[in-house]
Amino acid sequence: MEQLYSITEAARAFGVSVPTLRYYEECGLIRPTARRGRVRQYDRAALERLAYAQLLHDDGMMPLADTAAVMTSRAAPERHALITARHDAVRERIDRLSRAAAVLRHMLQCPADHPLDCPVTGAYIRSRVDAALAGEEPPEPAFPDVPEEPSGS
Repeated sequence: MEQLYSITEAARAFGVSVPTLRYYEECGLIRPTARRGRVRQYDRAALERLAYAQLLHDDGMMPLADTAAVMTSRAAPERHALITARHDAVRERIDRLSRAAAVLRHMLQCPADHPLDCPVTGAYIRSRVDAALAGEEPPEPAFPDVPEEPSGS
C-alpha cells in the first residue's frame, strides 16, 4: 500500500500552510487522495501535482488562476499559449526592472550635486516636462548602462 501524507505533513514538507493547501484544493490545483476521519491525505502523485503547481506559481511567477488553467489544460498548444503569455509578461517586467536599475545606478554614481545639473538626468527631466506639457507620452529613460559597483563600496 502506498504511503499517504496528512495535510499537515504535506504542508510542512512543501513549506506552505495548511490553509494554503486547502485554498489550492479550492482552486483545483490539488486533490486529496483520501481522508482519514476529517484529515486530508495525499499520495505521491498528489504531492507531485503540488510540486508542479509550485513550479508554475512560485518559480514561474504565474498567478494561481493561470497555474490552474495550465494544470487543467488537455492539449499542449493551450498550455503553451498560457505559458507563452506569462513568459512574455515576465520578460517585459525584466526589461522594465533593468531600465530602473540603470536609472538608479546612474543617479547613485552621478557626480552632479543636483539632478538637473547632470547632463543625462537633467536632459531626461526636461524632455519629460516638455512631453507632459505637449500632451505626449513621456520618453523612455535612456540612461547609460553604468557597471554596478561591487557591494560594500
